[in-house]
Amino acid sequence: MSAKVLERFPAGAPRGSWPAEEYAAARRAEGEPATVVMDLKSDAFLVVVEAQEEDGRA
Repeated sequence: MSAKVLERFPAGAPRGSWPAEEYAAARRAEGEPATVVMDLKSDAFLVVVEAQEEDGRA
């Protein structure tokens, strides 16, 4: 699966704060199937959507 990152949020948000989840929920409300994933390497939450494959076939 290929994904497009819409936004990234540091993992150190204040207790009880979920900015990545809130951002993803807002995108889903607009019809975009956003998901939150954790990038362990950068210690950040990423809001992603599945990338559309463009292979140019007709």
